[in-house]
Amino acid sequence: MLVNLPENVADLRTGIGALTGGYRAKMRSRTYRTAELNCAPDAEVLSVTTTDGARLRVHAYGPVDGDVIVFVHGWSCCLEYWNPQINAFARDHRVIAFDQRGHGASTLGTGRFDAEQLADDLCAVLDAAVPAGRKAVLVGHSMGGITIQAWAKFHPEQVAQRASAALLLTTTAGDIAAETRVLPIFNDIVPAPNWLGRALFGQPVPFPAGAPVRGIFKARIMNRYATADQVDFGLSIVRSCRPLVRAKYALALIELEIHGAAANLCVPTSVMAGAYDNLLPESMSRKIADELAAAGNLDRYSVLATGHLANIEASAEFNAELRRLIEVTRFGRRAVAG
Repeated sequence: MLVNLPENVADLRTGIGALTGGYRAKMRSRTYRTAELNCAPDAEVLSVTTTDGARLRVHAYGPVDGDVIVFVHGWSCCLEYWNPQINAFARDHRVIAFDQRGHGASTLGTGRFDAEQLADDLCAVLDAAVPAGRKAVLVGHSMGGITIQAWAKFHPEQVAQRASAALLLTTTAGDIAAETRVLPIFNDIVPAPNWLGRALFGQPVPFPAGAPVRGIFKARIMNRYATADQVDFGLSIVRSCRPLVRAKYALALIELEIHGAAANLCVPTSVMAGAYDNLLPESMSRKIADELAAAGNLDRYSVLATGHLANIEASAEFNAELRRLIEVTRFGRRAVAG
């Protein structure tokens, strides 16, 4: 059971003391030389409260009559993770981004963490931020892609009503412990035991800083061509997550399985993978694409020359695919899946 603790109490429970809520907020809103990584101005801040009392931070950008895009971030991230896309699309689209429960400035609530809870939280955000009668393009990265699949599984009747299309980025439907290659050797040469993932990622310890950590983060999470700003941005976003939240979600995600859920995404759906993604390898996205293709809803499958943070590492290519998908929803054209 996830317990809704005040920020300072959660910090004391995890022994991180100095990493207060204000410090985390600064980590999320750092300024970079690369303009697209900086926070977009003029956000409309919405507060959404779920049935179990979790308070979700939701930001809205852009014209209220623009095509709606809802961005759903992944494990250990926050809505600022989508800065490159918010900056690119907010001028002429209605952009919605939110902190998943426990992440960023959202609280944990008292509900049990599982796939159904992720789905219900997305429902709450759609109800609050997308006007009645409007549809949105849903974009999910990593755990955000899991969230969209879970929503389609537990609320299939809403898919055609609330979504015009979906884009799933470097994600999975399960088998994380058996397929992740983020640790050298394991699952490349020898199978990784479940206890190893729990021991390494399920402990509520602070994510350290420093040059060695940046080097490891770039090598195992991103790709060797990632810029210094991209690495610093990605690492700052991850470090802004409370260790207690990171650990609890990691333990739950190791057990999570929603295979077959993507078949309920009865809207044009694009799947994108990273060729050098060690955390959730390309083969995991391909399985989802195969499920969508069998159901007749795969619009395109593509692989970028990136690691796990593909929308940061290759923002131009990712943004181009999202714009193409929006055009599909406008004019009904379907791309050839490949």
